[in-house]
Amino acid sequence: MKRLMVSAVVLFAGFAIGTATGHAGQLKRLDQTTQTCRILGADSMWWGKGAKIFQNNCKTCHVRDNDKGAPFLHSESKSPEAWNRVFYKKYPACAKDGSWGNLALNDQLLLNDYLYRNGANTYDPNNAASCG
Repeated sequence: MKRLMVSAVVLFAGFAIGTATGHAGQLKRLDQTTQTCRILGADSMWWGKGAKIFQNNCKTCHVRDNDKGAPFLHSESKSPEAWNRVFYKKYPACAKDGSWGNLALNDQLLLNDYLYRNGANTYDPNNAASCG
């Protein structure tokens, strides 16, 4: 009986850990610049590296009532697909004027991962995976 109980606990714990880490439904995106499939992990969450890059680089200009003429931006300013286009085509003025030059490619990828994951219409209050 004790062996059966231990087996049940181990089985349940394995199921709970597998469900919590989300292996069955990992979020991912295709990065057109590098032609790689990016798994969206903790670095793309609101507390991750991508969010810190956004705050420390983009939000220095893209805040409300800034004096630089940059439009206000937050992660939900664009859809995930639109954020991918921004990083692939590099059409914003800040990409063209060299402001992105201080960001290494890996930092740009982390930033795009964050914005893709948290873009417009990505939050679903009925889905436990996106309830934060």
